[in-house]
Amino acid sequence: MKIPGITKASQKPSRTSKQRTGNKAEDEALALLKKAGLKLIERNYRCRTGEIDLIMQEAQTLVFVEVRYRANSLYGGPLETVTASKQNKIRSAAQHYMVEKNLSANYSLRFDVVGMSNSETNWIKGAFY
Repeated sequence: MKIPGITKASQKPSRTSKQRTGNKAEDEALALLKKAGLKLIERNYRCRTGEIDLIMQEAQTLVFVEVRYRANSLYGGPLETVTASKQNKIRSAAQHYMVEKNLSANYSLRFDVVGMSNSETNWIKGAFY
């Protein structure tokens, strides 16, 4: 039976296995960061220049967090996947966020990376600038 106004193109596609794994890794990273005292501001911020997994606040510092998960390190560990190109996209998205939200220069900015595998989690504060 066809429902008027609903087309296949407008139906929300189901999440892929990779997306579910990514969401789980972000959930775990978020729990780690909250336990350390950071406050969640926004999750999965997207703009035309890129995406930021987690935007957190620690005192007067906005922390832009990239979460990377790798099941194995056959092709490099999770931290190694945050290339210079990816860093530039995150910086650009952070700048877009600051302008869009009309945030003043009263905030310090920090870019962290949480790298996760099946056996360990590494949180690198100030991973890049």
